[in-house]
Amino acid sequence: MTQANLGAGPALHADPNCVFCKIIAGELPSRMVYTDDTVVVFKDIRPRMPVHLLVVPREHIPDLEAIEPRHEGILARLLLVAAKVAADEGLARRGYRLVLNDGADSGQEVFHIHLHVLGGRRMGPMA
Repeated sequence: MTQANLGAGPALHADPNCVFCKIIAGELPSRMVYTDDTVVVFKDIRPRMPVHLLVVPREHIPDLEAIEPRHEGILARLLLVAAKVAADEGLARRGYRLVLNDGADSGQEVFHIHLHVLGGRRMGPMA
């Protein structure tokens, strides 16, 4: 897995009203930690843990309901990159949590699928 430059790049099938699409396009600031042709990773602006990264596909996919068979590679890439950035942050040995919220009741705030990579301190079991 190679890391491309950390500059912004195009969002695929972007939604002009989506904050993540704007971050991907370089229209809004972010603290990028990884980018490639399929996904970008940046630090959450309201971290809930010492390490709180967002792994976001370049293609605008609002929620899991919008997933199609053609997205299979994107979903696999999200997991591969999440594992890579977790290891880069030193989380792999002690553990980390991946969270994908889907829908308003789950706490999804930005309707562009994304994984939260959370770690850096001990967590309890999920409720």
